[in-house]
Amino acid sequence: MSNFVHLHIHSEYSLLDGANRIKDLPVRAKELGMDAMALTDHGAMFGVIDFYKACKANDIKPIIGCEVYVAPRKRTDKDPNLDAKYNHLILLAKNNNGYKNLAKLVSLGYTEGFYYKPRIDKELLEKYHEDLICCSACLAGEVNQAILKNDMEEAKRVALWFKDLFGEDYYLEIQNNGIKEQVLANQKLIQLSRELNIPLVATNDAHYLKREDAYNHEVLLCIQTGKKMSDEDRMRFETDELYVKSPEEMSEYFKNVPDAIENTVKIAEKCNVEFEFGHTILPNYDVPSEFETHYDYLKKLCDDGIKNRYGDNPSKEILDRAEYEMSVINQMGYVDYFLIVWDYIHYAKTHNIPVRTWTWFRSRIYCCICN
Repeated sequence: MSNFVHLHIHSEYSLLDGANRIKDLPVRAKELGMDAMALTDHGAMFGVIDFYKACKANDIKPIIGCEVYVAPRKRTDKDPNLDAKYNHLILLAKNNNGYKNLAKLVSLGYTEGFYYKPRIDKELLEKYHEDLICCSACLAGEVNQAILKNDMEEAKRVALWFKDLFGEDYYLEIQNNGIKEQVLANQKLIQLSRELNIPLVATNDAHYLKREDAYNHEVLLCIQTGKKMSDEDRMRFETDELYVKSPEEMSEYFKNVPDAIENTVKIAEKCNVEFEFGHTILPNYDVPSEFETHYDYLKKLCDDGIKNRYGDNPSKEILDRAEYEMSVINQMGYVDYFLIVWDYIHYAKTHNIPVRTWTWFRSRIYCCICN
């Protein structure tokens, strides 16, 4: 593995904020002599599968992550005076169980914690932190926010909370991004690392691919905020350093803290998420004990449906069509899928809950088993 790995990168799925195209990221990594790379979009994992496939196609190890938003209080608190702001946190999946936990956190951020952004909280982190690596994130991270307020006691308290939760998988994140506040934050983070025995990790919070793409990123931010490039008060990053830097650039900047560079490789080696494609993954549907197979039960439902719909002597055309449809379902491996969907449609209809199946289903075997 190369001597540096990018662990904090945003793609176009960091909507109107990330200017990296997923298809370009592993290509650039390979050009720079790297063989692993992470994806950490803001609050979302929509690009994970595309990123995984693109990395595999280019012999780059994909590291699955997310830069989550953490509510200042609870995810359910939505007071505009207290909860409009949020902290950032980097989470990386170590394995498939970590991936499931990360997906759960991100999903709950949308379904339970959405307020301006999809937010999680520390309660959820305590519940779903297993097999995740945690990094303290950018200047918007909770530790950095305390540092910028010159409250080192609070910074220590926050860092120790995360260390207690994640153990050796918690890292203080230092960056080389050309932002003046980051220089101060890096100094204090290095001090905290030595004092609290929390390892450092170097990242670059890459929002675009190359330095010359910084202008395009500014245009993207203008679209996000409804501003013009000529507006003096528009949101902007006062830097052109937020790109996918080479290992040499990163190593040169952090030459005084080589462990921060080395830890990127150690983290990458810990992260081993593997996806299997081409197989339908469905929950097991428990059929009544008198049926040997799931197919037998589906066929029984279909036969009963034909009888209810067409009487005791259906035409040969109806029987032939049912047999054909059943054979297609069986060959395609969708028996469990049809049983699962039948189950909730059946429940709805037997409990006076309105339900409507879409045209494709109505044209298939559901015309028999769901009516």
